[in-house]
Amino acid sequence: MIRHFYVSDDIEELEKVERELESKGFTEPQIHVLSDNDAEVETHHLHEVESVLKQDVVHSTEVGSVVGIIAASVTLIFVYLMGWTNSEVGWMPFIFLAIVILGFCTWEGGFIGIQRPNVNFERFQELIKKGKHVLFVDVDPNQEPTIAEVMKNHPNLEMAGVGEATPHWVVRAQDKFHNFMKSMP
Repeated sequence: MIRHFYVSDDIEELEKVERELESKGFTEPQIHVLSDNDAEVETHHLHEVESVLKQDVVHSTEVGSVVGIIAASVTLIFVYLMGWTNSEVGWMPFIFLAIVILGFCTWEGGFIGIQRPNVNFERFQELIKKGKHVLFVDVDPNQEPTIAEVMKNHPNLEMAGVGEATPHWVVRAQDKFHNFMKSMP
């Protein structure tokens, strides 16, 4: 899948585009609007970006856990090389220390991520601050002609590039979950 980004200051036009895309077979998990004005996005029944995903929590937590794994490994190697595990204490306190280091680094990464915009949306921060809205659509290769056709009808939407999309299997799992939730009483 490829993510297409479009910028507009007209939320009503984005609503029309979203309805057209959905009528042509695009699903809710494929279409999102990134905006500072969440109330306006919700009023127009657009699919907004979840607030936790607007921040860099997931990416920073992953980076923190990698740093934690490295720091914990270095700690265990250092303890082994110093011969501290040969004492009566053994490995247990050092393994516990390594787990604490891993947990702290992972937590700290997430904490840092809460304070930063998502790395995938950093390039749009200035536009969003100016009151613009970013529509992004995750497109399967077989849907490329469809999105091109829909966007021809909306020349006021400015193409803002393409990027890495949510994996196909995740989008399909979200579709199945939504369908399941709609069918349940």
